[in-house]
Amino acid sequence: MHRLVAAAPAVAMLAGLGSAAQSQSSTPATPIVGSLVLKEAVSPSSPSAESFGQPARTDPVPKRVSLVQAIDEAYARSPAVIAAQAEVTAAEARARQAGYRQNPELSVEVENFGGTGELKGLRSTETTVSLNQRLDLSGRRSARVAAARADIELQKLKLSVARADLASSVRQEFARAVAARERLELANENVDLTKELARIAGLLVDAGREPPLRAMRARSALAQAQAQQEAARADELAARTTLASLLGSTIPIEEAIHGPLDLSPSPIKLDRSLEVRVAAAEVAAAQAALQVQQAEGRFDPAVGAGVRHIRETGDVGLVAGLSVPLKIFDQNRGNIDAARAAVLAAEARQRTSLLGVTSRGRNAISAVQAAQRRLAALQKSALPEAREALRLAQRSWTEGRATLVELLDAQNAYLSTQAALTEAELALAVATAELGRIAAQ
Repeated sequence: MHRLVAAAPAVAMLAGLGSAAQSQSSTPATPIVGSLVLKEAVSPSSPSAESFGQPARTDPVPKRVSLVQAIDEAYARSPAVIAAQAEVTAAEARARQAGYRQNPELSVEVENFGGTGELKGLRSTETTVSLNQRLDLSGRRSARVAAARADIELQKLKLSVARADLASSVRQEFARAVAARERLELANENVDLTKELARIAGLLVDAGREPPLRAMRARSALAQAQAQQEAARADELAARTTLASLLGSTIPIEEAIHGPLDLSPSPIKLDRSLEVRVAAAEVAAAQAALQVQQAEGRFDPAVGAGVRHIRETGDVGLVAGLSVPLKIFDQNRGNIDAARAAVLAAEARQRTSLLGVTSRGRNAISAVQAAQRRLAALQKSALPEAREALRLAQRSWTEGRATLVELLDAQNAYLSTQAALTEAELALAVATAELGRIAAQ
C-alpha cells in the first residue's frame, strides 16, 4: 500500500549539521532520514503557478483527481491564495506609485491692484507666473522605492507560504482519503469473509457437526463486521468531503486517484525555509521603513522660476526663488525611534523563527523515522505472520482440527494487522508532508 506514502512529498536525503553527515538515498515509498538538517529531498513536481491577480476558478471540480491535480485545483480556488496574490499585486502598484517624483506647482501672483492712489484699479498691476519644484536631496524617493520593493518581496514570500500551507494540507487530506478508502475496502472484505463463515457455520450446525453456539458466534461476528463497514463508509465519505472542501467544492469528490508521481530532487535547507526567509524579509522591510522615516526628517528645498509682468511699463522680468523648510519643532524623531524599535523586533522574530524551524524540523524528522520503523516492522514480520496464521487456521478449520472461534480470532488478527499497516502508511505520509512543509523554500 505504497500509494499512501506517495501522497506526500517523500524525503530522499537528510544530513546532520557539519561536513561529517553522510547522504542517504531512498525511494518515494520508503523515505530515509538522517539527523538534523534537511539537505536534499524529493517531492512531487510543482504544479503550474497561477499568475498574480487571476480570479478564482469557478468551474466544477473534477470528480476523480490525482494528487497533482488536487493541488492545482486548490491553488486556483483557494481564497487564501487568491488574497495573497492580490496582496502581491497591491505591493507592485505601491512600488510604481513610490517611484513618482513630486508634482511641480504652478503659482500665479497678482500684485498692486484694487488699492488707492497710483495703485487704484489695474494700472499698476504686477503679475508673476512661476513654476516651483521640490528637490529630493534627502533621498525620500529612493527610500520609498526601496521600502516598496522590500514589501513586494515580503508579499511574494507570504504568497509562497500560503501555497505551501495549502499544498501540505491537500497532501495530508489526500492521503487520508486514500487511507479511508482502503479501510472501507478492508471492512468490505471482512464482511464478505464473516458472511461466508456464518453461512458455513449455519450449515454445520444444521448437520449436527457444530453446536448452535458456533452459529450464534458467527452471526455476532458478522453483525460487528457490518457495523464497522458502516462506520468505514461514513469515514470515507467524510474524507472525500474534506478533501473537496480544500478544492473549493461542497460536493465530495468521487475518488482520490493514487499512482506514481513524477518526483524530482531539489536541494532544501532548513535555514532557507519559507518561515526563515519571511522573517528575513520582514527585517529588510523594517530597515527600509526606517530609511523612509529618516529621510522624512531631513529638509528638502524647493526652487522656482517664473516671469513677472509690470502692466504700467509693459516690462517683463524673470524671477527665481528658493524655499527651505525649517526643522525646528517637528524633526520626525518619534517615527524614527518607532522604526528603529520595529527593526529590533523584526530581528528578534527572525532569530525566533530560525530556532522554531530547526526544532520543528528535528521533530518532523523523528516522526518520519518512527513511522518508517513502524511500517517496516509491519511489512516485514507482523503482516506475513498474521497472513500465515490465518492460512493455517483456515486449513485447520476445514480439516476439523480448529474451532470457528479460533478461525475468527486469526481472521481478526489478520484484519487488525492490515488496518495497522494502513494507519502506519498514513502516518508516514502525514509526517513526510509535514517535513516537506517545514523545509519548503
